[in-house]
Amino acid sequence: MTELILASASPRRKELLCQIGVVFTVSPSVIDETPISDEPALRYVKRMAQEKALAVYPQYADKDCCVLGADTIVVSQQQVFGKPKDKADAIRMLSSLSGKTHTVYSAVTLISEQRQEQIVSATEVTFRDITMAEIEAYWVTGEPKGKAGGYAIQGLAAIFVENISGSYSGVVGLPLMETSQLLTEFGIPVLALGLD
Repeated sequence: MTELILASASPRRKELLCQIGVVFTVSPSVIDETPISDEPALRYVKRMAQEKALAVYPQYADKDCCVLGADTIVVSQQQVFGKPKDKADAIRMLSSLSGKTHTVYSAVTLISEQRQEQIVSATEVTFRDITMAEIEAYWVTGEPKGKAGGYAIQGLAAIFVENISGSYSGVVGLPLMETSQLLTEFGIPVLALGLD
């Protein structure tokens, strides 16, 4: 059976793959995630997902396997919000997202010996107005660290979300409907846990 390798250390992506019953091995990628000058957001997220998969694939090239690379970014008013560098950066991001609609792009690349495919989900998320006191309190929880846009929709930041249109799991970090279709195309069983 073809083995799936997840080129990510993200606990959210691991949980999401487990949620749909996929058997996989984790092998985190280490790449430079610096955007190229004037690189459009969509091109950046697609490049990151591809480069993460390509960075890990050579380690498994002699095996019957597929490598999954994924990346998620928040885009607001043509600005890409990655993971906040520090408290000030998180405050800047959340203040900017407050009371507005932003787009979350999640790109997934799957690579095998025979081929390479990619999908991207785009989800519109609208935040209610958030007070500075709420942003400060949210930072103290530690949740914004390491999250694109400085928030986790599946966590405490759910209280900020007024509306969502698109893939909820895509905002978390891995669009499950699209990912499951891609895995099936590559012969990776979905809903496989408990099956012999």
